[in-house]
Amino acid sequence: MTVRADILKNIKRVVIKIGSSVISNRDKGRSPLECGLSKDWVRHYARKIKAIRDKGYEVVLVSSGAIMAGRERLEFGRTDLTIPEKQACAAIGQSFLMHTYEKAFEKKGLMVAQILLSHDDLGNRRRYLNAKHTIEALLEKGVIPIINENDSVTVEEIKIGDNDSLSATVSCLVDAQLLIILSDVDGLYDRDPSLKNKSSAEKAQLISHVSRVNEDIEKIAGKSNNRLTVGGMLTKVRAAKKTMSFGIPALVVNGLDEKVVENIFAGKDVGTLFWSGKGKIRDRKHWIAHTLKSTGTLTIDEGARKALVERGKSLLPAGLVKVKGNFEFGNALTLIDESGKEIGRGLVNYNSRDLERIKGMKTSAVRKLMEESFYEEVIHRDDLVIF
Repeated sequence: MTVRADILKNIKRVVIKIGSSVISNRDKGRSPLECGLSKDWVRHYARKIKAIRDKGYEVVLVSSGAIMAGRERLEFGRTDLTIPEKQACAAIGQSFLMHTYEKAFEKKGLMVAQILLSHDDLGNRRRYLNAKHTIEALLEKGVIPIINENDSVTVEEIKIGDNDSLSATVSCLVDAQLLIILSDVDGLYDRDPSLKNKSSAEKAQLISHVSRVNEDIEKIAGKSNNRLTVGGMLTKVRAAKKTMSFGIPALVVNGLDEKVVENIFAGKDVGTLFWSGKGKIRDRKHWIAHTLKSTGTLTIDEGARKALVERGKSLLPAGLVKVKGNFEFGNALTLIDESGKEIGRGLVNYNSRDLERIKGMKTSAVRKLMEESFYEEVIHRDDLVIF
């Protein structure tokens, strides 16, 4: 039995991410910025999702396209939109996008529900779990949740960033067994297949299976030149890295191939599969590692690195070399060694001002200095994820 067929045996719930380029009009002679929402492609995927549902799978949809749709309706043809202009596009486009989905799914006898999320919703553990319970309740009632980032009100500091990352977070949130990312390319190639040099393009090979996302894979991913999308292949690879660490396989496929969904569920070798087959990080630690935004960086010495990585210890003040950023108690921080390599992430027990005072100090000296505000660990092992 192939890896893909084995994965399909255990699927009950699938998250499908539809990129802007998949559901845009692609008329010849028009620039990407002039392309609006394609009702035909929305109806196409309503049919495909209905077919998946009929086979007994639960489906959560993460859809891009709100800003694209709003840009068309407001007749913005330039690229340098201000943040308020982008938010205006999202406000108008999101309602039009949902209306289009609702009409398409209604014809198939399915109800849809809109859920708009921001990093504030997912960065707070209670709100994160509330979002999970809402989606679970909708699925129990046979409703298709359609999720997007709340672009009409979010600013850069609280943005999730892109819908590839959002789809990975949602997959982990709802304990899906598969993430399918529908893009405008066949998957991850070993080199850029769109290079003008035809001889190089001809040699580009589609990578069928990635078992580990490392720096080499991220380097291969590069960035897309498609002006309709936010991040290109690199964000898809990083999204797959998130789901893999949670024990969820991810597929990046060409959503413009009308047969791609049938081929996936037939176990055919389409797109690029990201899957290591290994166990997952526990739910809370995955939330720390992949959902929270880091607000600062701690540089630790070699002794602390060995204690964390090799012996599973907590981080103590004595191992701190450098503190960077302005943060408060409970914020997520990135840990790096003295060579600059990221080794983990965790929730800090001190604010940045206090850490500057106690870095490098022995525990007894910290206890005397901090008195009632004393914590033995800068980051406790239970709040720490080592990469």
